[in-house]
Amino acid sequence: MELHGTTIIAVKRDNKTVVAGDGQVTAGESVILKGNAVKVRRLFNDKVVAGFAGSVADAFTLCNKFEEMLQKHSGNLLRSAVELAQTWRTDRALGKLEAMMIVADKERVLLLSGDGNVIEPDGGCVAVGSGGNYALAAAKALLKNTNMSAKEIAKEAMNVASDICIFTNKNLTIEEL
Repeated sequence: MELHGTTIIAVKRDNKTVVAGDGQVTAGESVILKGNAVKVRRLFNDKVVAGFAGSVADAFTLCNKFEEMLQKHSGNLLRSAVELAQTWRTDRALGKLEAMMIVADKERVLLLSGDGNVIEPDGGCVAVGSGGNYALAAAKALLKNTNMSAKEIAKEAMNVASDICIFTNKNLTIEEL
């Protein structure tokens, strides 16, 4: 039984960076096992936030590996992300992990994937997971057409995603830097 399903979004506005994620863990296509999982966490003395989507065990493994990289590189987000992506792509065990991560500090937001990508998105927001495209569309519209804060945009975008995506709920974890 594969555990999956989540939505993670990061929004930057007015020198604030927010990463938000829902709490739903789903088994297969139809069973909700847990509604209050925490998939967004602070790392490296609370200076970095990571959010992960995909298989739960795989995501935790990647998050722990990323935290090791942050320690190794004294909190340098980009260098840690690049090294994790290289390891993720070339290591036999890590290469089989099915997850995506959004990592952020005060200056940057990065999207990490198992195919070696480290992407710094344009436009002030990025989202991953089953409801990621819904949350991203909502956040882009809110960034363009409102004066809402990054935190307000992230929360509303997650609420939109949870109204559309059956793998996303309204039990949110929100971290702001």
